[in-house]
Amino acid sequence: MAKKFSISLTNQILLATVGGIIFGSLVGPWAANIKFIGDIFIRLIQMSVVLLVMSSVANAVGGSDSQDVGKMGFHTFKWIIFFTLISASLGVGLSLLMKPGIGIEIANAEEIANATIQSTSIQDTLLNFVPTNIINSMAKSDMVPCIVFSLLFGMAMGLYTKQTGNRNMVDWVKGMNTIVTNIIKTVMNVAPIGIFCLLANVAGSTGFTVIIPMLKFLLLLLIGDLIQFVLFIPFTGAMCKVNFLKMPKKFAKMSMMAVTTTSGAICLPTKMEDSVTKFGMSKKIAEFTGPITMSMNSCGAAQCYVAAIFFMAQSTGINMTPYQMGMAILLSCLMCMGTISVPGGSVIVYTFLASSLGLPLESIAILIGIDWFAGMFRTLMNVDVDVMVGMLVASKMGELDRDVYNEKKTVTY
Repeated sequence: MAKKFSISLTNQILLATVGGIIFGSLVGPWAANIKFIGDIFIRLIQMSVVLLVMSSVANAVGGSDSQDVGKMGFHTFKWIIFFTLISASLGVGLSLLMKPGIGIEIANAEEIANATIQSTSIQDTLLNFVPTNIINSMAKSDMVPCIVFSLLFGMAMGLYTKQTGNRNMVDWVKGMNTIVTNIIKTVMNVAPIGIFCLLANVAGSTGFTVIIPMLKFLLLLLIGDLIQFVLFIPFTGAMCKVNFLKMPKKFAKMSMMAVTTTSGAICLPTKMEDSVTKFGMSKKIAEFTGPITMSMNSCGAAQCYVAAIFFMAQSTGINMTPYQMGMAILLSCLMCMGTISVPGGSVIVYTFLASSLGLPLESIAILIGIDWFAGMFRTLMNVDVDVMVGMLVASKMGELDRDVYNEKKTVTY
């Protein structure tokens, strides 16, 4: 019997991406009429993300030895800080070299920029990491407060289990995680349709007119991503004692999701599944590092925010001092911690950075115009480095199955 013809989900998403752009370009603004289908797909994922994150973290912490949790946490944050600092520093270097803001003419942007101004201090950012009402944080999808609560809940659950020997709560949380994962797996079957409709709308309404003046800024992000991949992938392969040349193919599906959705939250289920089935991490490591890196690791965002700071300064004729450059790195890294990657969410970050460094707000309007495209490069780097952090932690903890990585055996998530 002839083998049934089938197309992998990765290839379906690729076809949907190309098809959506072509269709949107042909029909123009009419493509906005099908955007709601893509919005439904996004909402179907978003409705489950908070529960997936919280149950994954609580299960990883509560179902593990407390000493293991401490080690996992230390190594996870160690690598997050390492990668983020390199990315932000690279953003400074490329911005000084390429000067993305030079030659950009700002006009009629003040009204748009002023409309997005919000007062946010560093102290407020850190304070907001701790929830006052976890139900409210869940409702608003504030991921770091949810993760903080889940870490505490998981530790308390583990202590309760150790004291009583009763694993009912551990089994309940694990069951909840499995059920939510199954919901998301089902939703992912319609991902190509949703992505087609979203990109058709972008191509139909935005076109390329807004990109042309900003090609230098977008090119900077692309070059930065390529440099980081050239540095990070061989480094991770060497540290984990695996063949780094196999990584690009393993990253394919989640990278396609990152570029087309520009949302780390939407990519989370795919990232966690591939971490186990393609990269060989244990489920315990994937469920611990996956949600935490989604919210706390944002290498692509760090690079983008630094470049945005230089763009805002250069486009308005301001020469940044060494102190401001140092603050650009520090603030960009700080703003990357605790922000879930949702399309369009960087507007507030741009405003915060401009206000903190005393830069004119007028240029923010131009950044808003191409933020969707910048989001492709941000999210691509964020998601793929999340997995590298997980691999490094798994290798250190002895939880990396190299036979799975080398495709000598298969596992399910």
